[in-house]
Amino acid sequence: MSFKSIRKSVVSGSFYPHKKEEILKYINHFNNFETNVETFEDIKAIIVPHAGYIYSGFTANLAYKLVSSLKKDIKRVVVIGPSHRVYLKGASVAIYDEFETPFGNLKIDKEFSQKFIDKYDFLEFNVECEFEHSTETQAPFIKYYFADVELVEVVYGEIDYKDLSKVIDEVLKDKSNFVVISTDLSHFYTLEEAQKLDNICLEAIDKKDLKLFDYCEACGKIGVKEIINWAIKNNFDTKVLNYCTSADVTKDKSRVVGYTSALIGR
Repeated sequence: MSFKSIRKSVVSGSFYPHKKEEILKYINHFNNFETNVETFEDIKAIIVPHAGYIYSGFTANLAYKLVSSLKKDIKRVVVIGPSHRVYLKGASVAIYDEFETPFGNLKIDKEFSQKFIDKYDFLEFNVECEFEHSTETQAPFIKYYFADVELVEVVYGEIDYKDLSKVIDEVLKDKSNFVVISTDLSHFYTLEEAQKLDNICLEAIDKKDLKLFDYCEACGKIGVKEIINWAIKNNFDTKVLNYCTSADVTKDKSRVVGYTSALIGR
């Protein structure tokens, strides 16, 4: 039997439950709420948060659910998130066989991933990025809603959004590819301050205004800016789905983290 390298889930049991039955409770609870949201016929990408499911799971789930109900032809999901633990110059693309989730493992498209590493000098495979939660928190949603897709994981550090845009441009030339951009918004301000800062981000997404990103705060701002840049160049629209903060759960308005989800489509 051949050995399979597996990108282990390292934040299950903390950011999200370790058991699939417990995650299903979350998803079923989220889906009990009626959400009459206008959407697009053709969705190319989503922007989603990556905090613990108790805080931002509803907001992320809303985007995944909408996409799964409309797009049946996704073969490959490219999930892009910022590095929180490791300093990176450029970005790391995971070269494992599979990505572990409580719903079963996702197959990683190693050939597709290696092709990008070979082509772009700002991409590499950094094994230390296997501890990154910004991408891992998306994996259970991806496995649940798009069971048989192949995954590509991109974790970025210090990088120009225009470099990352080269990857996105190439990825989205194939209609069977789909992009997930992972980000949280402002961190640890008062609720009032957080809402002011986050509204700038929401406006930047809604109006496709790249200059506004200079005044907003988000750990995944480079990734968001890159997908908005793609939307501008390719004449696609954006739609903000939901905004919430940690204070909605904790009731602590003194140190707040903001979350949003959005669609890119037309």
